[in-house]
Amino acid sequence: MTDGMTIPHVAIVLMEAHSDAADRPPLFQENFLLVHAPDEKAARERVAGWARRAATSYRNDEGETITWRLRTIVDVKEAEDTDLTRDADLYTRHFRDYASYERFEPLLSGEEI
Repeated sequence: MTDGMTIPHVAIVLMEAHSDAADRPPLFQENFLLVHAPDEKAARERVAGWARRAATSYRNDEGETITWRLRTIVDVKEAEDTDLTRDADLYTRHFRDYASYERFEPLLSGEEI
């Protein structure tokens, strides 16, 4: 599009947190972002900018340094429905292995992070 209009895009971004404590495994966070851009390339650039701003380090209550960084941008695509003034289908993805999904999705087992 060259007329200056923007289209809603949905992005899936995977962030990773590390602690300077040797015994802590990394923690991963999946973010679903809505960005408005004229095309997918511009949307990816906006998502990359979001990820740069989201990267941070801080000390937690235990005195450990926690560092968040971008692991990967999983996907960026135009929203399924672009009229966001009403209920809308934003993003659809498919997979074949439910057991794997169930193992990594803590909400399915009632686990709280």
